[in-house]
Amino acid sequence: MSQVHGTAASTEEAQGEVIAKKLIGVRQLILNRPKRLNALNLNMIKTIIPKILSWNGSGLANIITLKGNGRALCAGGDVRSVVEAAKAKAPNTNEYFATEYQLNHLVSALDTPYVSIMDGITMGGGIGISVHAPFRIATENTVFAMPETAIGLFPDVGGSFFLPRLDGQLGIYLGLTGAKLSAEDVLFAGIATHFVPSSRLEALETRLSEIESSDHDIINTAIEEFAADYDPEVQFTMGGETRKAIDRCFKFNTVEEIFAALDKEKSEWAAKTKADMLELSPTSLKITLQQLRIGAKRSIADCFKMEYKLAEKIVFSSEFHEGVTAKLVNRTKPKWNPATLSEISNDSILKTYFEAPGETQLTLLSPKDYMQYPYRKYALPTEEDIRRVVTGDAADAILSHPISGDDIINWFVRERQGKFGVHEKVREVLQRKTKLEGDVLRWIY
Repeated sequence: MSQVHGTAASTEEAQGEVIAKKLIGVRQLILNRPKRLNALNLNMIKTIIPKILSWNGSGLANIITLKGNGRALCAGGDVRSVVEAAKAKAPNTNEYFATEYQLNHLVSALDTPYVSIMDGITMGGGIGISVHAPFRIATENTVFAMPETAIGLFPDVGGSFFLPRLDGQLGIYLGLTGAKLSAEDVLFAGIATHFVPSSRLEALETRLSEIESSDHDIINTAIEEFAADYDPEVQFTMGGETRKAIDRCFKFNTVEEIFAALDKEKSEWAAKTKADMLELSPTSLKITLQQLRIGAKRSIADCFKMEYKLAEKIVFSSEFHEGVTAKLVNRTKPKWNPATLSEISNDSILKTYFEAPGETQLTLLSPKDYMQYPYRKYALPTEEDIRRVVTGDAADAILSHPISGDDIINWFVRERQGKFGVHEKVREVLQRKTKLEGDVLRWIY
């Protein structure tokens, strides 16, 4: 782990749970609860919001950066305190989710460039303060997961927006199963925009502090200077046959159909995936699938408002209390009630959690809204980007015909200026999604 994390755990209390630093043109936020893997509590959220608001577009900061002290950026939200407040029927029980979602949306709406350094464990609440940023840096230490269905919750913090916008059914798979991704896989999945070895982070921070501009293109170029070197052996573990199976099995609109598709696969991966999902909250699985399908068609602001309405209802549910208490307090297997999918009708999930009105409306701190992330060009090309070049739908990709796979790979490498991971990502997608018919490369729909 790079020494960029610096501050010793023994000074945690003295320096506070969030440290704000000025590094010439950079304003830096350091999450400072290393003993708790920087789990995000309400106090930390309330500390971060005014800092970001004061820096955003004020001229005080060219760049805002976020990192964690220790071996995590942030392992999640402090849901134990939320459950304790709910059990005590505290009047401000929903404050945590409301304030957290305000922060998450604010990150997505900043004018000042925001760089999240996902060096270490980045899960749940940690994803909410990193994945909506225009620049998201993964390292060899990064571990990504949205494990909310294991505690009777759902992938919130904007999960309903970013997960269904990942390639194919990958986001649905990650949101339902809580599966972990690490290192370069976080880049190839589109969760991170850059992969930088942790040994280079300190030099990168110095370089960012020297930039006298808030131009996103300039900052992107600076980060690329420190990106990993080309390695032809790097592969995406969620690619190939596994990825084909994910798309086949997780394309359905009910969890029952997903389970049936996993049974049909008759593979070790499918059997393990289903077995793992059977350990999760059946109610959470059904809520999550509905949430992600709806979120795919909603704006980012509407996604946060939907999630808040869900959180209002779930925070007092026995499922959430059971999941948090069993998994995070007692370290035991939760006893879900209802215990099986067959006990829960899909109509009741829709009516209870999505159609019934919430008690209050989430008020966001920025009016900005959109249907697609505005800075997605800094990440690796998506499958849709690649499809449009193969089919000729991309007007800016003028290639001579017939087009070969190498032509397309080389075009993307040039278009993304040699960005690490482009060659590998495009090659894997072409192998999985195209076939050669005569001398014509065809996209397989």
